[in-house]
Amino acid sequence: MSSARRNWLVAIPVVALTFGAWALGRSMMPVNPAAVPEGRKGAWERQHEAFVEAASRGNVDLLFVGDSITAHWANTAPAIWSRYYAPRKAANFGIGGDRTQHVLWRLDHGELEGIAPRVVVLLIGTNNLGDSSDDEVVDGIETVVDRLRDGLPTSKILLLGLFPRGIGHRPDQDSAAPNPRVPAINARLARLVDGKALRFLDIGPALLDGSGRISAAVEPEFLHLSPKGYQIWADAMEPTLWAMMAGR
Repeated sequence: MSSARRNWLVAIPVVALTFGAWALGRSMMPVNPAAVPEGRKGAWERQHEAFVEAASRGNVDLLFVGDSITAHWANTAPAIWSRYYAPRKAANFGIGGDRTQHVLWRLDHGELEGIAPRVVVLLIGTNNLGDSSDDEVVDGIETVVDRLRDGLPTSKILLLGLFPRGIGHRPDQDSAAPNPRVPAINARLARLVDGKALRFLDIGPALLDGSGRISAAVEPEFLHLSPKGYQIWADAMEPTLWAMMAGR
């Protein structure tokens, strides 16, 4: 037997063992729930089906995707929505309580079929803070972004940083300290963008008062926005959104 053949035969089990160790390591890696699609039931499922139906009709130039903060445009600030977004053929695909994994499931099950918006505004992740690490939240949001880019290859994406949310407050307080995890996560999200098809905008500072706290006038329960809060959102986002809608 030649030396070359002996070396090749010896190499086979080495390669097999190396691959086996790699595969075992992969299988033992912890799964991030924030990046794994997960559906919900009841009213959530019916709302999703309504979004699928709306997408099938097309005619959407601007798409908002998110959780209750996005969904509440309809009942908290409808006049602002009508002024800023309805003329742009906007659709609101926000559902209360959603986490990144729920949005992933929705995107995988028809909510992107039939539309090709110029811009998608994505605000998601705050509901993941309760049981996900910063790494998991960022990974979950990045996975949603990737899914949007795959499903809507001609659309631009405006990724919004998480909005400030209170920590250690009482319901009767007029203001609350913001959760320090939010700016830390947003700093990492800012590094995901390419400045062209994917842009990042953090309007969090505009939602805080002069002392860096969350005012109940802007976020009544230090999470969801008041009409004043939605006006701040719209005004802070408008220059970037206008440029993206115009193809700039």
